[in-house]
Amino acid sequence: MAILINKTGQFEILGNVEKADTFVSRFKGLLGRESLDSDCGLIIEPCNSIHCFFMKFPIDVAFVDKDNQVIKVIKDMKPYSLSPIVSGSRFVIEANSGAFEGKLKEGDKISVL
Repeated sequence: MAILINKTGQFEILGNVEKADTFVSRFKGLLGRESLDSDCGLIIEPCNSIHCFFMKFPIDVAFVDKDNQVIKVIKDMKPYSLSPIVSGSRFVIEANSGAFEGKLKEGDKISVL
């Protein structure tokens, strides 16, 4: 587990972040989960596009480049939806819908500790 920090604002965004960096863990993502605890998230790496097919709850998604800068944020992505392909994205961070509100925006630099 890791902690997601907003380096631009110098504060914690999520305190319990899992990493999906194998074919199987990336494929599964958050599928099959009924919910996600409020302080939890998932990093999928490498990744430049996601889908929410068969998911049971909406999520916020941040696309992050190789310099750990947020290049796109999608708020409240609904189940059974598909994101665009985000050019330059190295990984994505998925969290509960509303988790990034006031904590993360495009242009912010992040750190995963």
